[in-house]
Amino acid sequence: MKKITILGLGAGDLDQLPFGVYRKLKQAEVLYLRTKEHPVLRDLEQEGLTYQSFDHIYEKHEKFEEVYEEICEFLLEEALAKEITYGVPGHPLVAERTVQLLIERAPQRGIEIMIEGGQSFLDPLFQALKIDPIEGFQLLDGTDLNRDEIQVAQHVIIGQVYDQFVASDVKLTLMEKLPYDYAVYIVTAAGSKDEVIKQVQLHELDHNMELNNLTSVYVPPVKNDAVLYKDFSKLRSIIAELRGPNGCPWDKKQTHESLKKYLIEEAYELIEAIDNEDSEHMTEELGDVLLQVMLHAQIGEDEGYFTIDDVIEGLSEKMVRRHPHVFGDVQAENEEEVLKNWQSIKQEEKGEKQESMMDSVPKSFPNLMRAAEIQKKAAKVGFDWKEVEPAWEKVKEEIAEFEKEAVNLSPEMEAEFGDILFALVNIARFYKIDAEEAARKTNEKFIRRFTFVEERVMMSGSKFEDFTLEQLDEFWNEAKSKGY
Repeated sequence: MKKITILGLGAGDLDQLPFGVYRKLKQAEVLYLRTKEHPVLRDLEQEGLTYQSFDHIYEKHEKFEEVYEEICEFLLEEALAKEITYGVPGHPLVAERTVQLLIERAPQRGIEIMIEGGQSFLDPLFQALKIDPIEGFQLLDGTDLNRDEIQVAQHVIIGQVYDQFVASDVKLTLMEKLPYDYAVYIVTAAGSKDEVIKQVQLHELDHNMELNNLTSVYVPPVKNDAVLYKDFSKLRSIIAELRGPNGCPWDKKQTHESLKKYLIEEAYELIEAIDNEDSEHMTEELGDVLLQVMLHAQIGEDEGYFTIDDVIEGLSEKMVRRHPHVFGDVQAENEEEVLKNWQSIKQEEKGEKQESMMDSVPKSFPNLMRAAEIQKKAAKVGFDWKEVEPAWEKVKEEIAEFEKEAVNLSPEMEAEFGDILFALVNIARFYKIDAEEAARKTNEKFIRRFTFVEERVMMSGSKFEDFTLEQLDEFWNEAKSKGY
């Protein structure tokens, strides 16, 4: 069977290289190395070791994945003709993407992969930094660093920090979670005679540093609570403590029912911040809405029914299911097709057929919003006018009916007035106006203008009763002309 033997060159110089690996390197008939930039090769070259490295491939590509792909494919092609040996820094199974690619693809081509030892860079790095990984430890790839994967409360080691470009990306990613002056360590050739450990502030990580393929970045665990406040897990622990035995009496007393009004209040305050285009206020109000979610989830956990993990899991699953045009092979060319797919999937998920299409319209909606949803449901099955003109006629008809009942102060006035509102919501829907939002903005506009009128009355030293409606109306028009 065709074979590729993969050897680890270790983390340092020749003194750290296991004798078995040393012997196989010397005996290899065809030896390829991912890179020649390794301290052990200085001694081996003096002993006459011959090899071919892939350093030149790094210069051909902009992305590391492309480099690894080419190396892998080259080795697999070579192995079809002869047995070969492939050497990589450290241990072959620690932070070696080319090795993982070979393991995945070699069996499909009838090629056997043999892994032969080599010391990883982790043991000498732990020793050099004097840290115990049992306290919590992460090993991450500097060439593919994801902010959301970083657990700053643990020891974090970031490998593959080959050059200043990678170091710059690592710095920017870390600065999303850590202060710019947070102390980090640049560790090169740990455990060898060339070992260098340098402490720098995070913002200096890519400044005039000598970096190579033996360089890692160490981020010590964060102990400062103020820094940890960015972590979701910290928020979760804070809410749990507030509801805990020694927590806040108010928070411990709350129930799903008692919190309902606060969720509505916070949602409307967020809407106000959005309308005011106030980013700072939006951040605060989004936090207040999230607080309500966290409190409900903590109550669910305290009562043994559900946790925030269940909430997140259910939401993630639903988003993937209902977006097959993103996460699957369904096509959706525009917003209308997306909404059609969404409704179809939603109906399938419900399983049982509803007695009425209107059953899915929440009774808790504000009534103008609920009217719009009711009309949308009816429109989906064709119970709707095609043009807006008949809708206008309906408004006029309902106004006339209300006027007729109003003459005699009939008990039917309320119902007829409701019909006017419902018909006006239909008009808003035709023009793609959110009736609920329009009413809210009108309320706010009235408050601004009336406040201006109040100020004018106070400035006069008189009372409201001292002014005629016409005089107050002049103040109102002044407010209107000033854009209130």
